[in-house]
Amino acid sequence: MLEIAHLGVRFGGLLALEDFCLTVPVGGLYGLIGPNGAGKTTVFNVVSGFLQPASGTVIFRGQNLQGLPPHARTALGMARTFQNIRLFGDLTVLENVMVGFHCRSRAAWWEAVLRLPRYGREEKRRQLRAWELLEEVGLREVAWEPAGQLPYGHQRRLEIARALATGPRLLLLDEPAAGLNPQETLELLQFLKQIQEHHQLTMLVIEHNLRLVMELCEHLTVLDHGLTIAQGPPAEVRQDPQVIRAYLGKQ
Repeated sequence: MLEIAHLGVRFGGLLALEDFCLTVPVGGLYGLIGPNGAGKTTVFNVVSGFLQPASGTVIFRGQNLQGLPPHARTALGMARTFQNIRLFGDLTVLENVMVGFHCRSRAAWWEAVLRLPRYGREEKRRQLRAWELLEEVGLREVAWEPAGQLPYGHQRRLEIARALATGPRLLLLDEPAAGLNPQETLELLQFLKQIQEHHQLTMLVIEHNLRLVMELCEHLTVLDHGLTIAQGPPAEVRQDPQVIRAYLGKQ
């Protein structure tokens, strides 16, 4: 599904990422972890097209993504959420989800302006599908509320629902448990497993909550100061001396 080879990123004289490699198979549930400033979000920004690397390649479903903007990558089947939630706060919950469907729209902009029949049919289908997604993520009852007024945990679920509306094959989740209490984190764990199975997704997750990624992911890659220090199953990674030093500073 995703092949990242020898990725390098620098910000001036600061090394953010060096020789980063990762292969994520179809249907994989992979995690990317590491201390603050390790380069995890930089990987996501390169893969999703928000940042151009100094070196290396990103291959998604057999296609080299070099030079492709974020919206073109979304059209290929890639979606992401952000560490800092980026919803349209003044739009309703339902409208936020419907925004995600527009990347699959076949009607031209002028058909929307003139309210032609094809646009009307598409809009009705989008709304019905949006209701289904809100039911799936448990937000149907708040569909008409402004997204910015939702509790933090509900905003996280709404952002995931909007990402699902784009019809992704690969879902990139940047710290989905950030700001959640232990009960909400447990519910998120079950929720992510359910949507992966239901939507047949490949998932790559950045997360600081080690308990969540250890239980959720089948494979972990650990970054520290832009360098890969460990890769493998969670049970092996958690015992790696370099990983222990990166997180705790000592054995």
